[in-house]
Amino acid sequence: MARILTIDDEQAILDALARVLRRDGHEVEGVADPLAVADGRDIDLARLDLVICDVMMPGIDGFELVRRIRPRFDGPILFLTAKVAEEDAVTGYGLGADDYIRKPFGAAELRAKVAAHLRRERRERTHALAFGALRIDLGARTVSVGDAPVPLTPTEYAICELFARRRGQVLSREQIREAALGWDSDVDAAAISMHVSRARRKLAAAGVDPIATVWGMGYKWAL
Repeated sequence: MARILTIDDEQAILDALARVLRRDGHEVEGVADPLAVADGRDIDLARLDLVICDVMMPGIDGFELVRRIRPRFDGPILFLTAKVAEEDAVTGYGLGADDYIRKPFGAAELRAKVAAHLRRERRERTHALAFGALRIDLGARTVSVGDAPVPLTPTEYAICELFARRRGQVLSREQIREAALGWDSDVDAAAISMHVSRARRKLAAAGVDPIATVWGMGYKWAL
């Protein structure tokens, strides 16, 4: 069972999400006012496992909401949206979202995507990987350089862990998608590139550059 927060200004959508996700035993809380989440009113993000957020909402849109809550929530964030333009996907991933569910959504797709992201978060890990000053704590699912944590999203972390476990192996975007996000993910190559790019920027800001581009092929862990 997971604790899931759904955010949408349409009560019918909140009701539909709750009906579907409760079939799998999840605890679902629906919020129609995105500002209540952005401002931290009556919403304890620390107790949540996953957030599903609509994009087009009055007062504050989903992009701005995710920008505000991502520093306070390190679990998966899925956008629920009818917008499918590539630039919208790039914006969402750039702000720290992990995936999209497009409206109108089917129950099977919704349940599968939620299950895939929750599975990825709950994989058992028992040790750490170290590359000089860079350390990947597989139990805590964190990356640090020296004593400073690197603020990766769950998807960025999963990609870094994959690279580190397959040190020196060139991985295509398709291989990254399947191994880090799950075979049932429909995240496209552009989104994978965005996640890798954001992880590289954060690692570079911490003083390391472990991910190398292999032109025409993909990426590899170069430490």
